[in-house]
Amino acid sequence: MTRRPPSSRHRPAPAYLADSVPGREGWPLGFAHRGADVGRENSLAAFQAAHDAGFAYLELDVRTTSDGELVVFHDETLERVTTGRGRLQEHTWNGLTEVHVGGEPLLRFADLLAALPEARLNVDLKDRAAAPAMARLLAEHEAWERVLVASFHDSRRRAFRRALAALGHEDRAFGPGRVATSGGAAAIAALVALGPVGLTRWLARHALDVDCVQVPVRHGRVRVVTADFVRRCHAAGLPVHVWVIDEPDEMHRLLDLGVDGIMTDRADVLADVFTTRGIWPQR
Repeated sequence: MTRRPPSSRHRPAPAYLADSVPGREGWPLGFAHRGADVGRENSLAAFQAAHDAGFAYLELDVRTTSDGELVVFHDETLERVTTGRGRLQEHTWNGLTEVHVGGEPLLRFADLLAALPEARLNVDLKDRAAAPAMARLLAEHEAWERVLVASFHDSRRRAFRRALAALGHEDRAFGPGRVATSGGAAAIAALVALGPVGLTRWLARHALDVDCVQVPVRHGRVRVVTADFVRRCHAAGLPVHVWVIDEPDEMHRLLDLGVDGIMTDRADVLADVFTTRGIWPQR
């Protein structure tokens, strides 16, 4: 199948989504999911290793501490992957400095921005307080084009947009400075349910205010990523990123469908697949 970039008839893609392989706009992106290191997920060591291996795009999660620090962490509680206990939001940042995941310290989002200035960061907002905290940090670091903001809850994406406006950032629909966002559960449900009756383009233009969709292959019994879904999203100017894919045959199948990005826990496998397609490394 010949891949074509998504349509840009509605508005140009933010810089975040236009920077895949240099000089080859519209080619698929490889995302290292939580750094693609299950034993050290969401740690600086995992992100650094993935970036050194060629991953320009790093997927991660953020939560806020009781004193408002934005920490790179997925779970609501600490027990599954760290040496700590309890809910992260009940701790101060100072109280978390001795907590480790896979032998690595926890990581503040501000420190990740500083440590990997060339990386593109795909950030899932895991609590509501993360939305204004993210807006403040992007302003402090002038990192508008380095980050894509995502959340399962569309309300958090909208809260992030409001926080940008409150800071006076001109979150433009065109040109530099637009912070990329992807749709949450409600946005994806609307695209899956209403797309087959011809409303994908209307949703993208008037209702959703997102720059891409990031989806699982299926949700329960519903297959989300189909050839028709990808075609409809592309016609509406929406790139499609799929998570979390670790098997090479499935990666090839999705790329043949025309998806625009794959998130994986197996950095080595995705790098091999992309190498066979002549699109690696991506920085």
